[in-house]
Amino acid sequence: MGGMAGKGARNRPIQGDDERYDLLLNFKDAVFGTEKDIEVRRLEVCATCDGSGVKPGTSPVTCTTCGGRGQVTMIANTPLGQIRQISTCSACGGTGETSTPCSTCSGDGRVRKTKKISLKVPAGVDTGSKLRVRSEGNAGKRGGPPGDLYVFVSVRPDPELKRDGNNILVTCKVSYIDAILGTSVKVMTVDGAVDLKIPSGTQPGTTLVMAKRGVPYLGKTNIRGDQLVKVDVEIPKRVSAEERRLIEELNDLSKAKPAGSR
Repeated sequence: MGGMAGKGARNRPIQGDDERYDLLLNFKDAVFGTEKDIEVRRLEVCATCDGSGVKPGTSPVTCTTCGGRGQVTMIANTPLGQIRQISTCSACGGTGETSTPCSTCSGDGRVRKTKKISLKVPAGVDTGSKLRVRSEGNAGKRGGPPGDLYVFVSVRPDPELKRDGNNILVTCKVSYIDAILGTSVKVMTVDGAVDLKIPSGTQPGTTLVMAKRGVPYLGKTNIRGDQLVKVDVEIPKRVSAEERRLIEELNDLSKAKPAGSR
């Protein structure tokens, strides 16, 4: 009974291994999500033998080496007496049966093939995100279920926009005149170019918030982060004689103002 139970356990279905795929996305596809056709190399059930690993037209027979037990017993004589050693039968690999292997899969019951899979990438993924596609991994053995496919995401950086979690960081350059007087400038976002108001008196290094112009939260596409715009005020290294005269006049006017009115 023990031998038959062991044989059944050795012939039980085995689940297939998981498979890995590395996916490189551009910046906006990671932000808004996309659908990609990917090609995955994986083990699939052999069509020639239908996964049995046995040559069609033949059947497995009881292993003559172990008598179908899947194990062999060896007795070793030692100074302490006889020691019985039980090991897996090398003739049948522990299955208790031998057969003529399928010529297509060499007896494994599976062959490696390439399959095209349509993958839905959700909005908000980032470098390091891992997507699980159930039952798209390697086929199991002896009728076992397939493994899963795990897609590891990497995101190609954008030359202008930097990501910080669900927020997007960008730098906006304005002249010192525009910083003093205020202006409106075009700022690139993931939604395209958008007008941003620069208030008068904006100081160098000020961060302006463009609400809900950031990255959607993973699994919550109706909630987005913000875009944070750092204002870089450009101070000219050289000015013309006329510009210098006007700046000096402005400086004199500023000094003439009462302290409380500045």
